Amino acid sequence: MQQSDVVKNAFAMPLTNPAYPKGPYRFIGREYLVISYRTDPDKLRAVVPEPLQIDPANPIVKYEFMRMPDSTGFGDYTESGQVIPASFNGQKGGYSHCMFLNDEGPIAGGRELWGFPKKLANPSLKVEIDTLVGTLDYGSVRVATATMGYKYTAMDLAPLQASLVAPNYLLKIIPHVDGSPRICELVDYRLENVDLKWAFSGPSGLTLASHALAPVAELPALEIISGAHYKADFTLGLGKVVHDYLA
Repeated sequence: MQQSDVVKNAFAMPLTNPAYPKGPYRFIGREYLVISYRTDPDKLRAVVPEPLQIDPANPIVKYEFMRMPDSTGFGDYTESGQVIPASFNGQKGGYSHCMFLNDEGPIAGGRELWGFPKKLANPSLKVEIDTLVGTLDYGSVRVATATMGYKYTAMDLAPLQASLVAPNYLLKIIPHVDGSPRICELVDYRLENVDLKWAFSGPSGLTLASHALAPVAELPALEIISGAHYKADFTLGLGKVVHDYLA
């Protein structure tokens, strides 16, 4: 293979058989369980990187479980993690703090393309009689359990639709071969062509357990604010760099 062929075909690794395809990345019937809770403001400040800003009067975390039964190039998988409301230059959005999922393609693609903080684990989201249940296991250890009454109260779709098209922020880090940071950037990405199907609220609960490698409990759930259960189709847009830490 000539050097020109390497450059021409270079997209992802391995060169001749990438772990994920080129986009666009369309998600059909993506189902969410999102528990919003109040946490320790000092602990929240400690994990959100500047120049992102949080609202110190509202130290909120959104714990998410997501079922992706039909995603272009990535297949059928489940994901779980924490998103922190934050703003950049006054523009409000959400900062992805940690993510855990059970599928190699979106782990590799998410980290390499956008900078999603993805790790391998075993989340699930299912209905048990009258309760929607989300769980996250890291190996054999249960680190998160969320529950919500199933489809108790229909939500107004307009505010949720607006939140889905708001900016999302990621800290993308790619090391150099000597272990030093080669890429360290703040990335802004958006959801595109969003079709919100339905949304419900209901009584909600969340339990987080301490784990050395899945430290979701480091942002403790001090007060449950709300629960939301909804389904949407959308395209995961590619991002843009809004801040370069190495410049």
